[in-house]
Amino acid sequence: MAVRKVHVLMKKEDIQAEKIAGNKVVVVLDILLATTSIVSALDNGALQVIPVIDAGEGVRISQQFAAGHFLLAGELDAKPLEGFIYPNPLELNKEIKGKTLILSTTNGTIALRKSNTAGIVYISSLLNNFFVAQTILKEDAEQTIVIVCSGNAGEVSLEDFYGAGHFVSCLLEQQISVCLKLSDAALSALSLYRGWQGDAAHALQSSMVGRLLYQHGHEVLSFAADTGSVHMAPTLINGVITNTSGVELHTDRL
Repeated sequence: MAVRKVHVLMKKEDIQAEKIAGNKVVVVLDILLATTSIVSALDNGALQVIPVIDAGEGVRISQQFAAGHFLLAGELDAKPLEGFIYPNPLELNKEIKGKTLILSTTNGTIALRKSNTAGIVYISSLLNNFFVAQTILKEDAEQTIVIVCSGNAGEVSLEDFYGAGHFVSCLLEQQISVCLKLSDAALSALSLYRGWQGDAAHALQSSMVGRLLYQHGHEVLSFAADTGSVHMAPTLINGVITNTSGVELHTDRL
């Protein structure tokens, strides 16, 4: 029986490019809200998502596309970037179909870019954790699985660690022909998740970021907590996120 190691990094600052390079499967989580927004955008018809480091890079990339074929969305320290729409999935989903989403966030898109040395990078959230876990376990490989919590400005975030625990639980539920060897960090995340007894909405609302978002209404928290609602496993390849591996960059140049 194959043995697969499972480890959790608690924040993006813990990512070491040389340690995840090559034969590693990385799963990036930013539950509130980057990876939730990415997964939801693709589920609602986005052609692709391009994670960028900052507003300047986002604007430069947007110049490759014709007007009406892309959306610029971004925030820095929870404030909208000038000229960008705020990356709330409930708003993005209204106008994303058939377009490219160019996304800049404080934590999630940085974590994605820092993870690009891995053999494969999956984008996950509570919406699609189960399906991503299922996809990884179907692979005939013994690659180490590294779950990356984006965290919040260098600190551990409750919502991401809860999400990591949920992902570990999804792996354990579906292990048939593989033996999973959990690191202490993975076991800790699993224990935290089980302690909440599957009450995702309460866990998210209790987090620091969740409390800030709740001031503007509970809808986005309820949306992000909709566990198992999306059946897709998006991947980051050559700087572009799509739902299908090997899809070429869609550009409509002026």
